[in-house]
Amino acid sequence: MTASILTVDDSPSIRMAIRIALTGAGYSVQEAGDGVEGLAKAGASKFDMIVTDLNMPNMDGLAMIRELRKQPEQAGVPIIFLTTESDGEMKSQAKAAGATGWLVKPFVPEQLVKVAQKVLGR
Repeated sequence: MTASILTVDDSPSIRMAIRIALTGAGYSVQEAGDGVEGLAKAGASKFDMIVTDLNMPNMDGLAMIRELRKQPEQAGVPIIFLTTESDGEMKSQAKAAGATGWLVKPFVPEQLVKVAQKVLGR
């Protein structure tokens, strides 16, 4: 079965780069433009992994993760932060909110695929 991944980023070019990297590795990818849309899509379908930006309009990645982690069906879903932030304080906030991992932009597509393979176990 193909793993399904939700990517949440306000930049269409970043979403496209993520989609190309992950679909090239055999994953199914859906996209959302901000945390509000990401939350709605995550509530409507089951995803095996979520990749989210931190700084977005309407709802940032941190707020979205906190909301997702309140939902029992999202408890075990790995959430990867993909952001330009590399601040240690921000990383600990992300971890406390329930983020599984952290990748800094600009990202290397192979690195994203490796992270996906690692957290999805395939």
